[in-house]
Amino acid sequence: MTLLKRIGRFLASMELAVALFLIVAVAAIPGTFAGTRALYAHPAFLCLLAGVALNLVCCTLRRFRSLSVPVLILHLGVLVICGGVAARTFGHVATVNVYEGTSVDQAYRWDLERDAPLGADLTVTRINREFYPIPVRVGVLRGSAKEALHTLKTGDSFTAGPYRVTADSLQFPSEVLRLSVFRNGQLVGTCDTSGERSLPAEFPYDFRLVAFQNPVLKRLWVDLALSRDGVAIAEGTAEVNAPFIWNGLYFYNTQVGTDAMGMSFAGIQVVRDPGRPCVFAGFAMVGLGAVLACARRLRRKQ
Repeated sequence: MTLLKRIGRFLASMELAVALFLIVAVAAIPGTFAGTRALYAHPAFLCLLAGVALNLVCCTLRRFRSLSVPVLILHLGVLVICGGVAARTFGHVATVNVYEGTSVDQAYRWDLERDAPLGADLTVTRINREFYPIPVRVGVLRGSAKEALHTLKTGDSFTAGPYRVTADSLQFPSEVLRLSVFRNGQLVGTCDTSGERSLPAEFPYDFRLVAFQNPVLKRLWVDLALSRDGVAIAEGTAEVNAPFIWNGLYFYNTQVGTDAMGMSFAGIQVVRDPGRPCVFAGFAMVGLGAVLACARRLRRKQ
């Protein structure tokens, strides 16, 4: 046997495939728990993936005639995944904190270890919080006299004379309760416990937030807008697992906080991941191949 044939047989061997898969699995553990992309862009890890891809190509070519269609689909899916992981090295992750109502045009690129342009002005137009129903106590005033005190949850309502008042939501961190006022099923207007109101001048009641229980956050998201030279180009919302996507960039909301002056800000993570479609396509192909292989084996048993 010539040296070239020995090398070809080794590259296509099952033993090499098992060894490479085990090494890749063990090498990926630190990156999985640390939550960092740096490991997967390291030349050593990319060489391991290249070895897996080369082994799979050699194995497929050598046994092509004997391999079933489901197995070929599985092999192709793994190759597409390897290509997608390799393509991710051309992406990047950037982070920036943006105050509500303000804009930034740069973010910190972790691969470059410096600020870099985003390609557009990013504005956090609003930080939205949705809570589970919050128990509140609402005082009702008629002029300077105390009319009533109601205990209810946000979303519930109470009566005040001929009116029905709904406690819509409790806003944080301002701790302002928003209310809607109805009469005979028709909306009369809205108001809140800070004094703002859009009610008729003759409406006789005022409302005060007396007490509330600590809220439990149900959902958190931010409204984003992108512009260039003062011209709006895109807008949308971003959450932890539901990014706003524009021009190949994924905008995730990673945190919301308040500084020492009481100003709210949102942490935005900007991700460019050119390998993402390949990885998802590869997993879909692997899944299809696995289903077809199982179906083929079941048909044989029958």
